Amino acid sequence: MADEIIALEFERPIAELEAKIHELKSCAATEQLDFKDELRILEEKCAQLKQQIYGNLSAWQRVMIARHPQRPYTLDYIKALCTNFVELHGDRTFSDDKALVGGLAFFEGRPVVIFGQQKGRDVQESMSRNFGMPHPEGYRKALRFMKLAEKFKRPIIAFIDTPGAYPGVGAEERGQARAIAQNLKEMTSLKVPMICVVIGEGGSGGALAIAMGDRILMMENAWYSVISPEGCAAILFRDATKAPQAADALKLTANELKSLGIIDEIIPEPMGGAHRDPGMVFEALRAVLLKHLNYLAAVPAEQLLQTRYQKFRSIGSFRESAAKKTTAPRRTARIKSAS
Repeated sequence: MADEIIALEFERPIAELEAKIHELKSCAATEQLDFKDELRILEEKCAQLKQQIYGNLSAWQRVMIARHPQRPYTLDYIKALCTNFVELHGDRTFSDDKALVGGLAFFEGRPVVIFGQQKGRDVQESMSRNFGMPHPEGYRKALRFMKLAEKFKRPIIAFIDTPGAYPGVGAEERGQARAIAQNLKEMTSLKVPMICVVIGEGGSGGALAIAMGDRILMMENAWYSVISPEGCAAILFRDATKAPQAADALKLTANELKSLGIIDEIIPEPMGGAHRDPGMVFEALRAVLLKHLNYLAAVPAEQLLQTRYQKFRSIGSFRESAAKKTTAPRRTARIKSAS
């Protein structure tokens, strides 16, 4: 990953101040001048600005951080957290989808099956990885990993980071919807523990296709939703530029999803995002994964299946408005009188 952090649009005031601090430090070193007081003032101002900006992030700003090109991706997490990783390829039906990677590894001495969506760092790699949007063969490959884990009784760790499943003609012709639906069906009956981690983008069915686990973890600045903010804005407002407004309405941030009971735990990130201190994020995730794996490993398979079923059946709730409660009996009365 690059040493110099790319600043997002809302981070530019911070980047400009940090550039001034760096310039003043360089000048002090080369010219043998004392700028301690000036540096102290600028550093205090920079710290206050960071607290002001990062302490009040909007949903759209978190989406931007989740998409940061220097953010750790699936292979970065696998390399940092696991040993003896052996990547497996292909779905044994059509081809090898590079947008979804995974294989066998050891996590803290425990054999696991680990996989997730993978994005690219530059244009060439992004095109090769299809920008992290799997084809049907990618989801069939993920299913192959899951069934392999079940066969050898290995827990599963899945990383979610996709704007959505690839919507191209070829993907639809090869059964994109069916591949996703098949994964959802199979995940409900897997007899091994499965922990899913939303590390960046969690877009629609493309994310859900590998996310029906016993535990759903989420990075602090990731997003997880039925649709992207741009897609929602294009449909509801007929204007994709209203994505920030849509992001607020979708309730797609980690804190909102935790309060709704959709995810189980939030993994903290350093101020500004995971790309600013990947090592801290890796260690925080390591501790949480170990805690949940140790707990789930002791749960009998039948209880695991029942708990997983109840977990997803309990997501979502509704309530009738007062107006509906008063009008419903009148509609029923009219129907009875008419009969």
